Amino acid sequence: MTIEHNPLLLLRTRRFLPLFLTQFLGAFNDNVLKQGLMLLVTFQAGAFLGLSPAITVTVANGLFVLPMFLFSASAGQVADTFDKAVLTRWIKTVEIGIAGIAFWGFWVHSVPILLGALFLMGLHSTFFGPIKYSILPQHLKAEEVVGGNAWVESATFVAILLGSIVGGVLISLHKGAQWTGAACVLFAILGWIAARPIPSAPPLGKVQINWNPFSEIARNLRIASGDRAVFLAMAGISWFWFYGLLLQSQLPAYVSVVLGGQEALSTFLSAVFIVGIALGSLVAERASGGKVELGLVPMGSLGLTLFGIDLFFASPASPGHALGIADFLAQAGSWRIIADFALLGAFGGLYTIPLYVMIQTRCPAEYRSRIVAANNVLNAAFMVASALLTVAGLGKGLSIPQLFLIGALMNLAVALFIYKQVPEFLQRLVVWLIVHAVYRVRAQGHAHIPAEGPALLICNHVSYMDPLIIMAESRRPVRFVMDHRIFAKPLIRFVFKEARAIPIAPAKDDPVMLERAYDEVAAALTNGELVAIFPEGRITDTGELYPFKGGVNKIVERTPVPVVPLAISGLWGSFFSRKGGAAMTRPLRRGVFNRIDFAVGPALAPQAATPEALQAEVARLRTRP
Repeated sequence: MTIEHNPLLLLRTRRFLPLFLTQFLGAFNDNVLKQGLMLLVTFQAGAFLGLSPAITVTVANGLFVLPMFLFSASAGQVADTFDKAVLTRWIKTVEIGIAGIAFWGFWVHSVPILLGALFLMGLHSTFFGPIKYSILPQHLKAEEVVGGNAWVESATFVAILLGSIVGGVLISLHKGAQWTGAACVLFAILGWIAARPIPSAPPLGKVQINWNPFSEIARNLRIASGDRAVFLAMAGISWFWFYGLLLQSQLPAYVSVVLGGQEALSTFLSAVFIVGIALGSLVAERASGGKVELGLVPMGSLGLTLFGIDLFFASPASPGHALGIADFLAQAGSWRIIADFALLGAFGGLYTIPLYVMIQTRCPAEYRSRIVAANNVLNAAFMVASALLTVAGLGKGLSIPQLFLIGALMNLAVALFIYKQVPEFLQRLVVWLIVHAVYRVRAQGHAHIPAEGPALLICNHVSYMDPLIIMAESRRPVRFVMDHRIFAKPLIRFVFKEARAIPIAPAKDDPVMLERAYDEVAAALTNGELVAIFPEGRITDTGELYPFKGGVNKIVERTPVPVVPLAISGLWGSFFSRKGGAAMTRPLRRGVFNRIDFAVGPALAPQAATPEALQAEVARLRTRP
């Protein structure tokens, strides 16, 4: 599908590049410190307070996540109270101080000082987290938000991977602890420099700060649950962290115990998984076409289940011996395991990006940072639950492949629950598959559809596919007014019932249904929704426009709203059109992947939206090259 923006251009803008570099350097520095500390504890520092290195590493991981529980609610409030760009510069200044503490800890080989620095770095990340996601809708255009999230998500995971690698390399050098500490300071300073040009992002509402984290967390979750779809999107993201942590945390043991591999092989497969997430995030942006495409979410969850199950069956019955990367690649079945990890990551990217954008764009703007903070708390809770399940499962004697299988089956159960609660996800998947499996859509003028508030969309009627094309291309949900006979068709009824379509009948057939339809249209527009109608009143038999009827006037006289003209070209002569007879009687009449043009024109004021004016505008849009 041709889209109206190029996400690569975001990296050239001041609206995005400074934030992108700032968050990348922050995530990178977190993992340089964390990896350096863990390897120092494991191989050089000896016992800490009589604890084994393995337990000390577990304590370190807990200290890094603990601030997310304790301070996320406060971080969300602060982010909604002050200018987010100013806050980012303050936070990055504090990071330099934290890096200085880490440098001291590495210099004197002090595990307590380093654990304190790690806790403070987790605190720094806790306060930056709500900012980096809530600032995107303020700085980016509506069609850029998906791309911005894809870049942030992919860069974060790549930064985690590279930071872990660099931290491991530095700590292994002569005087490696000092080099690691110096690197932490250097990258903190670079992050502060990157944050300087971030444009202002003032607060969108007034906030009464509540410093009680537990009551504030409860309040934020209540606000988020006001929109059931948003709350379940938060739960879906947190579930991914549950499942992803299960895979990532057990990967070293899987390589060692199940594959018989060396540490380098563990790093390699971890890189495959993380690069898969990064690529999946960017594919999600491309497949979304600059809008929130919720149909990718069930597709992503299906992939997470299928390749998690396949990883169980692909795992060898007996391990090799001290396998390096080359030795592993030479073994039968190795590429299947690599593909499983890569595709688990890629489908994870497809799954999470639409959910993040859904939260950002559908929650109240003045609460956005606090909703993101509440999501971070849920993420942390699910990660703890994942760790507890892993410990319990291993304690019961389960193998690591069996844990992966249980995770994949649980993923399927969670997905089915969410999609049952919010059928919009499956509805969007059906629409996306139908449209994109048959056509290539070139869309123009998306910006003319208002990002919020009511509007009446009108379009020419070429085929049975017209509503699906509009639904697939709109960044917002659309309620269609459609002939009750078409609405009764099984597949169409499933899709449009969940979209709350409004069936209508001619006055001569059912005057009661007709008046009820007008009442529903008025109520929907009053509630700020988008409503779409086909003013010709029927699908064309000639490929040309029929005269527009006066229903539009009746609607806007009762509820004055902008009227947005749409035009679809390229569907005449297709399987779903009436060229040469009844529709849907001659399969593959024009083959597949035909190009469809979808054009949106500037909105007309209610008083100017006469049938003649609207028909002339739709005719003009149809003639665009």
